[in-house]
Amino acid sequence: MSKQELRLGSGSACCSPISDAALDAAQAVEGAAMFKALADPIRLRLMSMIASADGEICVCDLTSQFDVSGPTISHHLRVLREAGLVDCERRGTWVYYWSIPDRLRWISALLNVPEAELTR
Repeated sequence: MSKQELRLGSGSACCSPISDAALDAAQAVEGAAMFKALADPIRLRLMSMIASADGEICVCDLTSQFDVSGPTISHHLRVLREAGLVDCERRGTWVYYWSIPDRLRWISALLNVPEAELTR
């Protein structure tokens, strides 16, 4: 098992941590879009709520947790969707959201810098 697989805790690694290999141009563009989407406090909190939900979460459960309007929440959810971090499905009146595990693994692997690298 490689050093990267040991750090990830699974047999499938999606990318090298930034401390092991430089990103190519396409990876940098992809990563920047995800980090830009997460760079807003409301979106970061929404992402946390969606990712920690058991499978999926209704937009009604998300909206009620914020002191902003429904359209504002919809805008932030659209940004997360366009960045490929979440997906959704409309069921009648409500929309249900879930996180995209491969994208979360990509971010996690990218940032999985060993403690020794942080103390240089």
